Amino acid sequence: MVGAGISAWLRGGNGREDNRIPALWRANFGDAAWKRNLAAFAGGFIVLYGARLAGGCTSGHMMSGLMQTSLSGYIFTLGAFAAAIPVALMMYRKDAEQ
Repeated sequence: MVGAGISAWLRGGNGREDNRIPALWRANFGDAAWKRNLAAFAGGFIVLYGARLAGGCTSGHMMSGLMQTSLSGYIFTLGAFAAAIPVALMMYRKDAEQ
């Protein structure tokens, strides 16, 4: 909570509507706050479900698995990046007009 508070303070507060939605999100998905809230909830749920299914958090599974040179750690790391890269490209795409 402290980190989020400092981040909001450094970017000029959290009271103005234009500060609540980053420009990159607004350019790609519009101004609807419910879309951003739904995306955050869905992302959190997917991470929570995956952590529960794997028996631990994703970063811990990657770090521990790679340090122990376990095959499952390597497969999970490859899978995580194989999923994260296309999602990041989709989320942070630039319009042709910009």
